[in-house]
Amino acid sequence: MVFLNNPRIFVRLSRYKTMNIPDKTHKVTLSVVFAIAVWLVPGAFPLAAQTALSIADKQNWTTTQLSAYVGQEVRLTDEWYITNNYNGYRISPRRIYSPTNQVLPGSADYTSLLSLNNSGSVSLSGVSGYHRMGERLRDAVVRINSTGSMTLVSGAWTGNSREDILQGYDKTAIDKHGTHTLLVCAANLEYYLVENLGTGLGPDNYNEHQAQRKKVSQALAKINADIYGLVEVEMGQTALQEIAADLTKNTGRVYTYIDDGTSTNGSYTKSGYVYCAQTVAPYGEIRSNNAGVKNRKQMQCFEEKATGERFIFSINHFKAKSGSGAGDNADKGDGQSSYNGDRVREAQSVLDEYESFLYFVGDEDMLVMGDLNAYGKEDPIRVLTDYGMTDLHRYCHKDTSYSYTYRGEAGYLDHALASVTMMPQVTGMTAYHINSDESDSYTYDKSDDGTMFRYSDHDPVLVGLNLVQSAVSIGAEVISNPDVLFEDGYLSVDNAAGGHIRVYDMQGGLVLDKAIASETYTLPTSGWKPGIYVIHLFANNQVKHRKVIVP
Repeated sequence: MVFLNNPRIFVRLSRYKTMNIPDKTHKVTLSVVFAIAVWLVPGAFPLAAQTALSIADKQNWTTTQLSAYVGQEVRLTDEWYITNNYNGYRISPRRIYSPTNQVLPGSADYTSLLSLNNSGSVSLSGVSGYHRMGERLRDAVVRINSTGSMTLVSGAWTGNSREDILQGYDKTAIDKHGTHTLLVCAANLEYYLVENLGTGLGPDNYNEHQAQRKKVSQALAKINADIYGLVEVEMGQTALQEIAADLTKNTGRVYTYIDDGTSTNGSYTKSGYVYCAQTVAPYGEIRSNNAGVKNRKQMQCFEEKATGERFIFSINHFKAKSGSGAGDNADKGDGQSSYNGDRVREAQSVLDEYESFLYFVGDEDMLVMGDLNAYGKEDPIRVLTDYGMTDLHRYCHKDTSYSYTYRGEAGYLDHALASVTMMPQVTGMTAYHINSDESDSYTYDKSDDGTMFRYSDHDPVLVGLNLVQSAVSIGAEVISNPDVLFEDGYLSVDNAAGGHIRVYDMQGGLVLDKAIASETYTLPTSGWKPGIYVIHLFANNQVKHRKVIVP
């Protein structure tokens, strides 16, 4: 009876009770022998975990909650994420996000989230095989070595593996709001160089370039987009020409590129376009915006051949966070790092370029994409959203979207934002997680695995479009210094004679479209639903935008 009351003895008896031994007496005797062995020699056989560890509040969990279990073998009842796979593994019951991707920089929420992140993951040893960040450990038994360390005894892995990702990107996410007819991709290629190799940036030699090319060409062909906006690609035309040729070979569709007139200059990179000539064509010439970092903010209008509909595609690579700036470029310790001032000015310059460009193409629809080197709640992004653009990461995926990981924290530096008129034509978006969750050891210069994985440190971002005819067209109305006032339930526009006003809700619905005959135009908003509205005032070769909130 003593043996049977011992939990370890019971486990051993139950394990062997089904052995195929003809003699019933021998069967019982063998069970007792095993039971005695386990009782006399603790640790001689693997033991079942006796304690279940369940996390009630995953968002506020910290490693201090492990203190009661140190020295014990426990069973994890929740799925735990791998949050870091660089120089070992770290796990957490939640995915850990960059604070300024979730909350306002420098706020009390920022300070709180930063503290939670710093104590929100624990190292995990005893792992066999390779696992990507975002993979989850389930049905796990671990030994708690300390509040900062666990050893895996047993467990299974699920989700976000290479096998999962090889099935392709999430088409459901791209078609969440309808079926796309065009697919647009923005991708950071992490210094894609063809010439001037060996500068310390990008490939050091021809063989490394070919390894980089193999990874990139596989990834872009797998995506099979109609238009690619590429950043960190070598200046000049040779790199874009090579990428277009590889896409043509690997997809069976005809791709070409936009020649921006630049020539190769050392290892400097630019932003550029490659597109499928069978589905779209450039409308008008490319426009380079050289405010701040040169050759990295481009704007091109594309026309869909099947419908004749057009949209503006702005691809960008803003100033990096690294380095030491002065004035408004100094690191203020609010999570935005250095050169935030420059990135804010770059964001404003994109809007200024748009307002001068849209008259030449006759369409307000615009996508702003690329590596903006700012997380979702940082100042440069709020310049764009305050203008009335919609952050598609947050619109489609709330707070779970990411395209980049840094020190175990996930977030999105690679953006997709839509103008208010573009929104009804966006079917959905997703980041294709073929890079950010990978270990750095799989880059082309460290691995010969020959796969598309970890071709860059940023994930490509994909947007589905279904272009339709705009409800409005852009004319050449003249407004002299228009002003917009919103107060006491009335919208007033002064100095507006001969102009035109259009008002949209944040889903792109047209609320008002009216020519203005008088010097002052007043409109009651009492019949409008509570929410945010974007006002467009059109002038001769210019447009002014305002955003108002109706309570």
